[in-house]
Amino acid sequence: MNFTKMNGLGNDFIIVAHFESVPDYAPQMARAMCDRHFGIGGDGLVFILPSEKADVRMRIINADGSEAEQCGNAVRCVAKYAYDHKLSFREALTVETMAGIQHVWLTIEEGKATQVKVDMGAPILRGEAIPVAVNAENVVDHPIEADGAAFAFTGVSMGNPHAVIFVEDAPRFEVEKWGPVLEKHSLFPNKANVEFVSVISPTEVEMRVWERGCGQTYACGTGACATVVAGALTGRIERRALVHLKGGDLEIEWSETDNRVYMTGPAEEVFAGRWHKA
Repeated sequence: MNFTKMNGLGNDFIIVAHFESVPDYAPQMARAMCDRHFGIGGDGLVFILPSEKADVRMRIINADGSEAEQCGNAVRCVAKYAYDHKLSFREALTVETMAGIQHVWLTIEEGKATQVKVDMGAPILRGEAIPVAVNAENVVDHPIEADGAAFAFTGVSMGNPHAVIFVEDAPRFEVEKWGPVLEKHSLFPNKANVEFVSVISPTEVEMRVWERGCGQTYACGTGACATVVAGALTGRIERRALVHLKGGDLEIEWSETDNRVYMTGPAEEVFAGRWHKA
């Protein structure tokens, strides 16, 4: 089976583009291929499929075999792959995901897509729709306790659930300790992606992320979007900000005009290969 390894700011994916639909054995396939010791290694296995509604359709299976509704970094990789590999010849294209249709704009240099801007849609803020086990229109700085420690989170869905927690020093925060505990907290019926964020200025933040089904990753596009929304809701930052992630930077804007969140960042092809598994 042919595959292409890609990454968006270090959030890495195994891309396969010759299936008509996701096979029944996709969870086992993802666990084997994403294993960093015995497989190719990746945060997820991404299927690029035909779509009746968009230029291409994306389905993403996490490294643990679970399926994600959406992934901003994967959307950028899929859009770049679609253009570079001539699945689409348009510099403005659409990607169908389980969370809806994503509109994407490409910056082309020497025939290849380099920067990708994605309309990530309007944030979902109502507690039960995120979902969060809190009956509120906006879940803002809500208290949460885990293993004797107290935090405050803001709930946002960008097609997948996020809990954004502001901390003093995100790069030094114990993500590996608190991420897995908070991901599975009883307040999150479908689990949650957890962002730990420190504010540098009203237009700049530092973020670390524990992704549901993946663990700590170098970047999370939907998490960066959720972070800017949460920061604006709590008055910590403006609606347009630069988000520094472990793997690089994303430009995020929560538009006042149409309430949609726009994400701009790079995507890269790392290598291509052929998977043989006994």
